[in-house]
Amino acid sequence: MTLLFDVSLSPNVTNKWAWLPDPVGGYFVRGPYDLLTNCDTPRMDTPLDLVGHQQVPLKVSVFAWRLIWDRLPTKANLAGHGVIPMAASYCVSGCG
Repeated sequence: MTLLFDVSLSPNVTNKWAWLPDPVGGYFVRGPYDLLTNCDTPRMDTPLDLVGHQQVPLKVSVFAWRLIWDRLPTKANLAGHGVIPMAASYCVSGCG
């Protein structure tokens, strides 16, 4: 309620959304893509640079490391290590 205390609504004024990166031109579907792919921001060389970044939570770093090195417990990896039979790795659902 405190946040809305200073807000006043006028009955004869139309409301509209404003796309902050381009308030004059407005929102276009390509706008977020251009914003994300803009080369003005510095980029890391490899995904491995993000794994040990200090702002990335530890559980996300561990997951990313396992994903990059193909160490997630997928059916293919479990079958390759002999945890499940090789025939079970081809089954999608309902194979028992």
